[in-house]
Amino acid sequence: MTDLHATLLQGQWFAALPPALQQSLLAQGRLLHLEAGQRLFSRGDLPSGLYAVLSGAMRIGSVDAEGKEALLVLVEAPHWFGEIALFDGQPRTHDALAEGASSLLHVPQAGLLNLLDAQPAYWRDLALLMAHKVRLAFIALEEISLLPAAQRLARRLLLIAEDYGETQGLRRIIHLSQEQLAAMLAISRQTANGVLKDLQTRGIVRLTYGEIEILDLAALRTAAR
Repeated sequence: MTDLHATLLQGQWFAALPPALQQSLLAQGRLLHLEAGQRLFSRGDLPSGLYAVLSGAMRIGSVDAEGKEALLVLVEAPHWFGEIALFDGQPRTHDALAEGASSLLHVPQAGLLNLLDAQPAYWRDLALLMAHKVRLAFIALEEISLLPAAQRLARRLLLIAEDYGETQGLRRIIHLSQEQLAAMLAISRQTANGVLKDLQTRGIVRLTYGEIEILDLAALRTAAR
């Protein structure tokens, strides 16, 4: 449990929680291990609580009737997710599947609601988790409306490299395929490939199978602007 706590403390949201709330989440949580491609929940499922990624990654999105996937985000350690259904009690809004072998901490819905009934002040801490994601979602919507694909792609790479503002570290190697990046940005794979190859030619990134390595962070920031 000590190692688990240390992993979660790498995230700014969990690290800023009152110690008593941190301990309550750890005490109520149970470990889950998923195989690659295993489904955690589907759109329309009943609320099941909060999840924190400890290792691996979760693919959050949806698939239409024709099999086309809308990928919103890959959630990696030490990010938490699932809070929307905690607030409104409504069914899940998207599918969540393991991108690879992944470990999660699951804090069940019933226990969370009991805790929040006993300590209503903790609702604000959970609201901050959701507010951060709402802020990112509004930024993404604005970029889709106003920015060309090349700038949007550079901004998304920068955002992922900076771990969506959740940790203090910088991720130089992004485990993301070109197809997944294109799905996140609602552009074609061909468009994403063209932009990435241009960034590679300029020495900003290096492309390998399923990975994008950032070589020149300053130049990526310039491309994002």
